[in-house]
Amino acid sequence: MLQLTAFSYTVLEAAKEINIHIPTLCFLKDVSEIGCCRMCLVEVEGVRSLQAACVYPVKDGMKVKTHTPEIMKIRKKNLELILSNHPARCQSCTRTNSCELQNLADTLDANFENYRSYQEPLTVDLPLAIDDGISIQRDPNRCVLCRRCVSICNDIQTVGAINAINRGFNTIIGTPENRSLDNTICVNCGQCINVCPTGALQEHRSIDEVWDAIYDPDKYVVVQTAPAVRAALGEEFGNPIGTDVTGKMVSALRMVGFDKVFDTDFAADLTIMEEGTELIDRIRGGGVLPLITSCSPGWIKFCEHNYPEMIPNLSTCKSPQQMMGAVIKSYFAEKNGINPAKIVVVSVMPCTAKKFEAKRPELSVNGLPDVDHAITTRELARMIKSLGIEFNALDEGQFDDPLGFSTGAGLIFGTTGGVMEAALRTVCDILNGTSSDAIDYVQVRGIEDGIKIAEVEILDLKIRAAVAHGLGNARKLIERVKAGEKFENALAAARSRVIADKLTLAKSIARSLASAWEEVKAGTPLAEGRLAIDHLDRFPKLAAAAALIGQAAAGDDKAKAKLLKSFESAAAEHKRIISELEKLVGIESPGESKPAVDDALALAAELTAAIAGNFAASSAHESRPKSIDPKQLLAEFANAGLLERDALEASFERFDNAYGKIR
Repeated sequence: MLQLTAFSYTVLEAAKEINIHIPTLCFLKDVSEIGCCRMCLVEVEGVRSLQAACVYPVKDGMKVKTHTPEIMKIRKKNLELILSNHPARCQSCTRTNSCELQNLADTLDANFENYRSYQEPLTVDLPLAIDDGISIQRDPNRCVLCRRCVSICNDIQTVGAINAINRGFNTIIGTPENRSLDNTICVNCGQCINVCPTGALQEHRSIDEVWDAIYDPDKYVVVQTAPAVRAALGEEFGNPIGTDVTGKMVSALRMVGFDKVFDTDFAADLTIMEEGTELIDRIRGGGVLPLITSCSPGWIKFCEHNYPEMIPNLSTCKSPQQMMGAVIKSYFAEKNGINPAKIVVVSVMPCTAKKFEAKRPELSVNGLPDVDHAITTRELARMIKSLGIEFNALDEGQFDDPLGFSTGAGLIFGTTGGVMEAALRTVCDILNGTSSDAIDYVQVRGIEDGIKIAEVEILDLKIRAAVAHGLGNARKLIERVKAGEKFENALAAARSRVIADKLTLAKSIARSLASAWEEVKAGTPLAEGRLAIDHLDRFPKLAAAAALIGQAAAGDDKAKAKLLKSFESAAAEHKRIISELEKLVGIESPGESKPAVDDALALAAELTAAIAGNFAASSAHESRPKSIDPKQLLAEFANAGLLERDALEASFERFDNAYGKIR
């Protein structure tokens, strides 16, 4: 039995915190939380029927049973009903061994044969049409109606290409008028494939065409690999996520049979040189602004469908994939005396939209496409495995010259914000005539907040840049641009949000620690994992306090005595100082913060965390800490890039005043 407290969110999340596994099929955090699969049913004391744990909110003191015989039986029945309408072709399915439905069937020991005779005519007998498009293959026979793909397409990406059609047993996930995805507003981003728990959605397979080209003696087959592939391929061979396997990948590609192995980073450098120069020309020549990158084919199709009026804003440059194909079939072919018609360019890309891009008729010259075939990382892994290559035992290979050479600008294309950072660096270097590391570009890196705004001054140019993570955020950004927003106050607003978020986080951690301490004082056994608080590592002193609480909970009387004297005062002091600082800067809550919030507030959380930590770690209780140096803390934040150096002196004065009033 699970006893819940008010700080939890849903029953599923609360159970996970104490290592109780409740099975799910439709649930996907922040994407699909609708409770339609009924695999996570639990019994809530005092509630008449079973409830879906993934959507049922917790209440203080409620009691939940998660694995009674009745619940286990119902979950198994639900799964068997799903399986009874699912084609049993696991051996030939690309999701074998990575299928969530298959894993559930194994875990719950389900047997769909129990229900086959009672079902409507099976889809295995009357198969629905498979839509094998240019980029994505959609097999409705394998669909379990979890609606994850609907949520990601409509709510996250805001594309809206697919939805639930019909009702009851006739329900399917499909497109308007059941058209092929190629003939809809689908942008081929492939996010639906990422969230599908079965093999209902997968990339269109181009492996056979690539093998045909490799074994054709009249063809000269060249392969190029995107920067993200080398960080993802290793996972297919049992390596930790993110392992760099560049050298082994190159060796494997040669063993597969490619005549040349080139690096798309080379073309990324070309692309960024062209885009950077185009940006300068548009700014100084009065061209259409803002300039929007054309590197993502999914974004290009999204723009064509939803914002055709913004097409003139798109860069005229080809994407790195297409630029590399064009260079191979022109420059490389000429220098090596090879007929371009005999060259087959294969690209290995992390994005299914690249398949669609390669087939666009406008991206060809004299009837020869820049890129003949685009395959995904998964497809490359299948090719390597089919030859029995021991990937992890391979030597480190090197890309072929000259199209295997690249700079760091090309490499960072594989991360969010990398294209923007490369563009800004290139513009700076072109205008300055030399490479410069004097400008900090961290404002455009990473995926936090969804949209990042940066402002960079280079000689006589002031460049405002924005990075959007995901098509949903791209839509928001374009709407802001269309509304006439110039982002003059964007940096101040962004800083204000960061400050407010940090303050909220510090208060949340303090509450969690105080709650845990109350349990320890009351003699309640502290649940395992309770102090595994998210982001606690950002507050070292509070982390030290958490460690002492853990020791006290484990029966360390010395630690408990120390905390008994100090932690309550620390928590009270933490709360009082936060409250005083909020009053000093004129806000009542983080949600009401303004762009003009003092930089001092950015340090409030760390400062009070240090104060609380001082109390908690000290064997003798003191009414006020003596070792806190606000200026030193400010300097550390400045060195970490969290404060602008030109604002430091003013920050010192403001913070000294604030600290003096509460000390």
